[in-house]
Amino acid sequence: MNFATPAQASAPQFACELMYSGNIATYAMTCSEPGEPMFGGFATWRNVPVAFDQVDTPNTTVTFSNYLRLTPNTEASPFENNIEVGLYAEKTGKTTQTYGPRWTEFGNSGGKAKAITAGVNPSVPDGRNHTYMLMRKSSGDQWDVLYDFNTVGSTTDQLEVIPGSTNRIDTGMELLGHQYTDVPQIANRMQFMDGNNTWRQVATQNTATIVTLPSCSTANKPPNCLNAKLTDTTSFSQWTVSKPRKAATLAPQSNDGSGVSPEAKGTYRGVDQADLQACLEEAPDRCLEDVPGLAECVRNHRVCNVSASTSELPIMRRGMGEAKAESVRQRAASAFGVPVGSVEATAATGGSSLPVEEVWSVKSTHSTPGLRDTGKLFNGFHASYSAQSGEFLEACWGDMCEK
Repeated sequence: MNFATPAQASAPQFACELMYSGNIATYAMTCSEPGEPMFGGFATWRNVPVAFDQVDTPNTTVTFSNYLRLTPNTEASPFENNIEVGLYAEKTGKTTQTYGPRWTEFGNSGGKAKAITAGVNPSVPDGRNHTYMLMRKSSGDQWDVLYDFNTVGSTTDQLEVIPGSTNRIDTGMELLGHQYTDVPQIANRMQFMDGNNTWRQVATQNTATIVTLPSCSTANKPPNCLNAKLTDTTSFSQWTVSKPRKAATLAPQSNDGSGVSPEAKGTYRGVDQADLQACLEEAPDRCLEDVPGLAECVRNHRVCNVSASTSELPIMRRGMGEAKAESVRQRAASAFGVPVGSVEATAATGGSSLPVEEVWSVKSTHSTPGLRDTGKLFNGFHASYSAQSGEFLEACWGDMCEK
């Protein structure tokens, strides 16, 4: 990874405010325009414990998201087709919640989202470092999605990367129901890959930030404040965010595991696996530079991290009891912006593509903006949730459901 002189562009403040503003969600986001075509995006942070108050919130959606978003072509609009990959948690009851990574594609014809279950403890808040990557395919306009340096999915509806056109890479935190949420410090590190296959940091002068709650202070106290800081020498180094809440009212947290990956030995596709695991624990933002062969491997192969590819675990559940159909219907209706009465939930089997045997299959034919409102409406959605834990598994909306 050669940190060459960042390209000259400008901070996309207007686009950032359009994307991440409003009265419903709370944001602590960065938006960056490198000023040249991007062929890859990379971010890393630790699986921190996210806590929700142990109170009933029947009419309030309470969620946490920390993600990387890459928009390959913003020439026509800051809301153009894009890919999102990150870590998500949702309050599902008084004492229950879900937690884990997923990726989402937003396209012209609709969208799709899928939970990421492969890897070393992806759904455990054990403080382990994880990496999130988006890599443009060697031909065409579509992208591969990688988690811990292994491919977990691919897009089908992204726009062409055009020299001279603008594009954007965003990272940060989004909350719904922030007053019920406690998030410890998350250190987001982000890079992009240029046309020479070089991973670089964005110049801080090309990065805009938006924080929609005041900074915590003696005048602005939890829960209606948050902390956000950009480590801004000359290049985007780290975006550190946290959202405090009074500890006395928080749900208990699980902290399973030591955060150290299982021992891996030998070389796989030119990558020393022991070196890779050590780098993931200590400095994952430098692995593409410091681990010989890794940068080339992720460009040419679906799997580069043997430990992550062989350590698929069940989706983590918090709390006790099975997910009820009515609760899942309400959550899906809120997520997709449709009336609850238009949503039906039926018991089904997960099939080979899902990590659980029993699921709630949730459908609606009502027009929906999908999982993010960009001003477009699509015909209906289909989503699957674990019947045991209520964990989101996968979804599609619009014509994406036919692909």
